[in-house]
Amino acid sequence: MKKAISSTKYAALIGWLKAARTNQGLSMRDLALRLDEPHSFVQKVEILERRLDVSEYVDYCNALNLNPKDGLDLLY
Repeated sequence: MKKAISSTKYAALIGWLKAARTNQGLSMRDLALRLDEPHSFVQKVEILERRLDVSEYVDYCNALNLNPKDGLDLLY
C-alpha cells in the first residue's frame, strides 16, 4: 500500500483544493490567514511536502467554502 502523500488520488485531492483557491483569486498568504497558519503551511500542502490530517482537511475546505465530502468523492 502506498503512503497517502505519494498516491495519485491524494495528489488529485490537493489539486482540487489548489484549483479552488486559485479560482477564488486567493493567494497562499490569503488562505493561510483564513486558516491562521503561516503561508508555508499552504505551500507545503500544495507541493505535497506536507500531508493534511482529517481535521486540517475539513478546516481547509471550510476556509475555501467547499464541502469536504466533494473532495473525498475524488478518492473513489
